[in-house]
Amino acid sequence: MKNERQNKILAIIAREDIDTQEMLLDRLQREGIVCTQATISRDIKQLHLIKEPMGRGKYRYSVSVHRNSLNVADKLRTIFRESITSIDYAQNIVVLKTMSGLASAAAAAIDSMNINYIVGTLAGDDTAFLVMRDTESAEMFCEEIREMLQ
Repeated sequence: MKNERQNKILAIIAREDIDTQEMLLDRLQREGIVCTQATISRDIKQLHLIKEPMGRGKYRYSVSVHRNSLNVADKLRTIFRESITSIDYAQNIVVLKTMSGLASAAAAAIDSMNINYIVGTLAGDDTAFLVMRDTESAEMFCEEIREMLQ
């Protein structure tokens, strides 16, 4: 149901200039999808829709050009929350401990983020090594991951 509704939202904004949630809700209802404004609001956030200017003070919903990287960030958070057991660093090397078998998934998620201060990753079964450009980057990355895990 949710996927169908979100796909319909993407189709509607691709063919029409939709500038309000109410207008989007109306179009969905015309196509047989019953939902609330609160649901539409959540969908807009999850789909990473933005309002882009059309000129003359008018706007329309469109898909953010950063949608793919944002979706990857969401996936990264999920993987981290479910798999990481600890993180620490020594100089420019970050050591990521995970549940058994999940280090490769965590390292792949990190690689897909294209973070410019990460030189590379190497993963085993339950441990991943991340080579950072410098010690400050390693420290900052560890702090961000610890905050994400809380």
